[in-house]
Amino acid sequence: MNTSQILHVPDKPPIPPHQQPTVNVLASVIEPKLANTIIRRLNQISPLEILRHVKRIQKKHVEEGKIKLLVILCVAGDGENESNNIPEGVQQLINSYQLSPFITKVCQYAATSKEDWEEQCKLWPTSFHPPTYNIDGIGGFIEEDSHSVFDFMQLTLKMARSGDGPIVNAAVIVDPSVNQIIASACDQTCSLYSSKAECCIRNCTKQPEVYGSHPDSSVVADHVNVSSDGSRDEPKQRHIGASCLNPWQWAAQQKLQTTSSSWHPLRHASIVAIESSATRDRRLFLSLGQDGDKSNGVYSIQSSSTSTTPTKRQKTDSTNAENGDKLDAHTEGLPSVSARPYLCTGYDIYLVWEPCAMCAMALVHQRIRRIFYAFLNPHAGALGSVHRLQGEKSLNHHYAVFRVVLPKEL
Repeated sequence: MNTSQILHVPDKPPIPPHQQPTVNVLASVIEPKLANTIIRRLNQISPLEILRHVKRIQKKHVEEGKIKLLVILCVAGDGENESNNIPEGVQQLINSYQLSPFITKVCQYAATSKEDWEEQCKLWPTSFHPPTYNIDGIGGFIEEDSHSVFDFMQLTLKMARSGDGPIVNAAVIVDPSVNQIIASACDQTCSLYSSKAECCIRNCTKQPEVYGSHPDSSVVADHVNVSSDGSRDEPKQRHIGASCLNPWQWAAQQKLQTTSSSWHPLRHASIVAIESSATRDRRLFLSLGQDGDKSNGVYSIQSSSTSTTPTKRQKTDSTNAENGDKLDAHTEGLPSVSARPYLCTGYDIYLVWEPCAMCAMALVHQRIRRIFYAFLNPHAGALGSVHRLQGEKSLNHHYAVFRVVLPKEL
């Protein structure tokens, strides 16, 4: 792979055509010049009420540039001789135009993802309607946004290399409306690399840890040499310590440690980044005080003038409106804000490895809008490899998930 790609990870894995539920239909080849007449008549006498997602006509290109049209006449019966159950009006149409009907299969249910739709069309053309939620990137990225995604992912990869120690997972939370880093962190589950990871964060971001802001989004990552499946050319122990790759590695670490204060099993990169984001908000929005979250606040909707900025629900305390001057003193050099953000609503997060179930669920609670990861997590991945938490309908928040495929030389 010599080019970078951003691949949408759908809510459900694609289903091959031979595994999708199908329905038998009666179809026939028709003359192109008769297509409009026949289709109008079929829509009257035999509408496809239970197959609204299936297109009535299929166009095939044959030799010498000619076009062959196939049309669905009606849904076939359940018996062995389906042709004997043809409605009277359809039979008259067959006789009038001397059609030669045959049985074929179409997918029974509408596609829920673009990948499913592409598989369905291998049987017979169907229509696809994207999800009702409109998150930038599901339908593709413009060139400018793609460059921004690659730059932030490269920065995340650079953070994952903590000197000569093991490679860990890294997380960078970004406000896409201004392309600003809100928080960044590496795994802190064991002392072997926690101090090196913290040092790497400071060197990469050039900002105080609480802000994690990077003034230059064009930072290029060091050579990480991690393959697309998360494996390495170097010995495997170089990245086995990544928390989301091996959520239970802390148990073995505990046996090796003489004290229990130097590690914590829950401090995965995503969790630490979320904590840093909350710390940043508390420092920036001092007017709320320690009890600000407990006061009877007012939720308001603030939208940006740019098309890529998500609508963000923000919590404000009307009793502290007069403290705006104090807030401005703590936000110098940052985009203007009028209220404390509601968790991480509207933000993106970049991860080296696909998150585990714990991290993925924490990002649901934080209202993250988009998740980008570079490498698969084949044993514990919750967003494509093992589970697809983004497709769990019972959750009260859903984010879009993307995998960033980088050239092998990275």
